Amino acid sequence: MSVPDTTTVDLPNGERIAYRERDGGEVPLVLLHGNMSSSIHWDIVFERMDDRFALYAMDIRGFGDSSYENSANSIADFAADVPMFADAVGLDDFHLWGWSAGSAIAMQVAADTERVRRLVLMAPPSTQGLPVFEKDENLQPTETVLTTREELAEDPVSVAPVLAALEAGDAETMKEIWSQAIFVHGTPDEERFDRYIEETLKQRCLLDMDYALVHFNISAEDNGIEPGTGEVTDIDAPTLVLRGEDDLIVSREMSERVTREIDDARYVELEGCGHAPAVDDPERLLSDVEAFLTA
Repeated sequence: MSVPDTTTVDLPNGERIAYRERDGGEVPLVLLHGNMSSSIHWDIVFERMDDRFALYAMDIRGFGDSSYENSANSIADFAADVPMFADAVGLDDFHLWGWSAGSAIAMQVAADTERVRRLVLMAPPSTQGLPVFEKDENLQPTETVLTTREELAEDPVSVAPVLAALEAGDAETMKEIWSQAIFVHGTPDEERFDRYIEETLKQRCLLDMDYALVHFNISAEDNGIEPGTGEVTDIDAPTLVLRGEDDLIVSREMSERVTREIDDARYVELEGCGHAPAVDDPERLLSDVEAFLTA
């Protein structure tokens, strides 16, 4: 099936959120993409997921075709849009599936509202955030975390090259970044990959998202950057935590911490997958997710 084009809804906070909808199912599932991406990166899920699910894939504020009227300073800022979006499309409650940075947003949403039926966290950052470390002369990470936007912008490995590619609209460099860091088990077909990169290049909030992820801490402990809010204990939704065994972005320790700290959570390691399980092994991924959401 072809993936639907985006349509938009206006939120009370002045943002216009673009989203893709696959209707016809009776089980609502909201999808939150990761950093450097958009709703198009859920295309394989739209194509293959059981048709009992009505899918709503947002372009998060500052990504894809959504607006960026209000700069975000925290994951909570990004998360605040999700219940308003659900209201706008007529959802009282819903399942919620986040990928990477979208998982941090999903955790915050589930902590803030009781409207989340079940929560899927794919390649989630820790409940204590996703740090970016200062690099030494050999470009190896030190123990010092970069905490300001100015410091993050100068990071020579994971931030500055992405910023440069975004500013230049450099599709080839962006493809190389994705191939090295995310698609570690082979890239999608050329047409799909081109579509992904075209959407990636629309992002306007890279530094804000990186900053928000560094400062995210819903655990009960101080992480050395922010005191923990303890909001992880407010997540009541049954939760499935998924991580590709070869993920270069999110460590096993991060995902296991999420699993420990959410009361009703279980952890699944996906063999032969990196940071993008929907590309690496969609059949296994959807089998696990569909079984969890319909249990």
